[in-house]
Amino acid sequence: MKALVWSAAERMDWEERERPVPQDNEVLVRIEVVGICGSEIEGYLGHNSLRKPPLIMGHEFCGVVEQVGNQENGALIGKKIVVNPLLFCGNCGQCLKGLTQLCESRKIIGIHQPGAFAEWAIVPVEAVIEVPESMSSFRAALAEPLACSLRATRRAMERHPFSNVVVFGAGGIGLLCAMTASLLGASKVMIVDTNQARLTMSRSVGIEETANAREDKLEERAEQVFGSKGIDVVIDAAGFQPTREAAIKLLNPGGTFMNIGLGIDETVLPINHVIRNEIEILGSFCYTRQDFQDAVDLLIAGKITETGWTEIRPLSEGFQAFAQLVDGKVTSGKILLKP
Repeated sequence: MKALVWSAAERMDWEERERPVPQDNEVLVRIEVVGICGSEIEGYLGHNSLRKPPLIMGHEFCGVVEQVGNQENGALIGKKIVVNPLLFCGNCGQCLKGLTQLCESRKIIGIHQPGAFAEWAIVPVEAVIEVPESMSSFRAALAEPLACSLRATRRAMERHPFSNVVVFGAGGIGLLCAMTASLLGASKVMIVDTNQARLTMSRSVGIEETANAREDKLEERAEQVFGSKGIDVVIDAAGFQPTREAAIKLLNPGGTFMNIGLGIDETVLPINHVIRNEIEILGSFCYTRQDFQDAVDLLIAGKITETGWTEIRPLSEGFQAFAQLVDGKVTSGKILLKP
């Protein structure tokens, strides 16, 4: 089979690999669509310690089951599926608390084992979720990033019904957070980015309020959009010093600052301001199985779609896609690759 293999920092090779064979409680999936995640860009650059080359990345995918490792799973053959790539032990302290996304021995398909930047991939049966045959594979491949975004947004808005929400970053996660915030009842949502083309695209898919962090004075723009009610929720889907610092300054006293973007690690924040204003700072990583199923259900219902903010490219041109993402030359919110 053909596979896009991350071989070293800023290097991907289009290679011939042996088609894998499923073992007990595994299935072989023919990949129909796989998305590029922002975390994979960090991996591609060599900034992510979890990913070790050579590696077939890819954890946002839809496909069809073509082979099973044992006969009792034979009913899955021919089924259209999405894959929950987060694997957990079920026995550690975090799993027993229901925090399976924080499992002490968690593994992720496409990081700890070969992923979907290939024609076929092996996945455990427990990771398989059937979707309707009639559902667009491009839409189905959004299940994983939507699950991440849904969990973060739901937790950020938990104490703030009908709140005004600001999202930093108009990439895939940021756009999905903004869309989800609207579904969850946000009064107004504004998305902030430095790429004007992405902001224009955001408005075209219904996120009417935008701000360009390079050109606009954010506090003045926020006042213009939200007025005296201010902002109770900020979701940072970028994760850099300027976005985190700006988020703290924008929030109302008692507001919630949700961090989902993993741009950098160490960050200087005005903690005394946080204390005096009782600002809640949260982090969100991955999702529970319920979050993932809720995301799948939203996609099946058409509440979230791929229309207007994604683009499709051949998997064989994945190297160019990564290079353009790094150079800031991609104006869509999400690149979906088709083998």
